[in-house]
Amino acid sequence: RLREQLAGWLAEGIGRVKVKVGRKPDDDPARLDAAREAIGDETELYVDANGAFGGKQALLCAEHYARNWGVSWFEEPVSSDDLEGLRLLRDRGPAGMDIAAGEYAYVPADFHNLLAAGAVDCLQADATRCGGVTGFLLAAALCESHGLDLSAHTAAAIHAHAACAAPRLRHVEWFHDHVRIERMLFDGALEPEAGMLRPNRSRPGLGLELRRADSQSYAV
Repeated sequence: RLREQLAGWLAEGIGRVKVKVGRKPDDDPARLDAAREAIGDETELYVDANGAFGGKQALLCAEHYARNWGVSWFEEPVSSDDLEGLRLLRDRGPAGMDIAAGEYAYVPADFHNLLAAGAVDCLQADATRCGGVTGFLLAAALCESHGLDLSAHTAAAIHAHAACAAPRLRHVEWFHDHVRIERMLFDGALEPEAGMLRPNRSRPGLGLELRRADSQSYAV
């Protein structure tokens, strides 16, 4: 299933893919082998630990991931609250591997703390958590002031328009669960074109319209 999903992203023109690691570390080598087999050598491979590791353990894993699978992005190797641990990974991790965090930032001070600590190479922000589009754009402004890139975390349909206003945007995450639900329940859900999202300016707001008949069976 992992191979099928990752190959599907490539078929849609997406040039980088991400897999979870850390929940069952002993299983990760086989999963990363499968990922590389599915995407080949040219596609960027990212990993996300959701804060599963301690600092030194994460550093050892980072070196292993980079050496054996060419991983270039390590998301939340330690808890987002562990600013020293993130900084350790950023300072001592493999060359060419970006350390990312920020999806659990809720107020501007959370983003400021990550940036002021030098804890990330690329900041993440999630409009569904950080105060909507306004909070997302505040995170974008902080990135601009620190000379770092911003990545929109999941919810591609919500981020696509706001991301166009982020001066140092790197990418918008095309997240499997959100994409699946958007396609099931909404008209106007965006589709990638050669790996890029282009907001539909002919539709109002975020461009989404709930298909009420299709959603009725999920009503609570």
